[in-house]
Amino acid sequence: MRIEIPQEKKFVHESIIPIRWGDMDALGHVNNAVYFRYIEQARINWLDSYQLNIQRDGQGVVVVNAFCNFMKQVTYPADLIVKTYIANPTRVGVDTFNLMSLTTDPDTVYAAGGATMVWVDFKAQKAVSWPADMKEKFRI
Repeated sequence: MRIEIPQEKKFVHESIIPIRWGDMDALGHVNNAVYFRYIEQARINWLDSYQLNIQRDGQGVVVVNAFCNFMKQVTYPADLIVKTYIANPTRVGVDTFNLMSLTTDPDTVYAAGGATMVWVDFKAQKAVSWPADMKEKFRI
């Protein structure tokens, strides 16, 4: 089953992530599980670009789902371009999407994935509204 990336989304960040030799599996291509690390790193790079504290006062960001569609194999050595988009902002969450291509082939999508981030009160163990400074950045 392939999860579709929505047409309506807002570009928010681009990361260049090098493929490491150890990212490959016995079949000689990047292991499928590693793509989730690339998505995670791109998400962290995006959030870091805002210079916001994503863990504060017993609250913080939690990923509540994640997916990845694999289109073409990637092998070492290479550098990925990971473009991050957001869509469907709500009072407590936002969907993130990532399109991955190679720096040597930027027009071809090799993988596409995403995750839903939710702002959570850890003590109450429930979703709560985004802090005002994050709402502003997400345009929620």
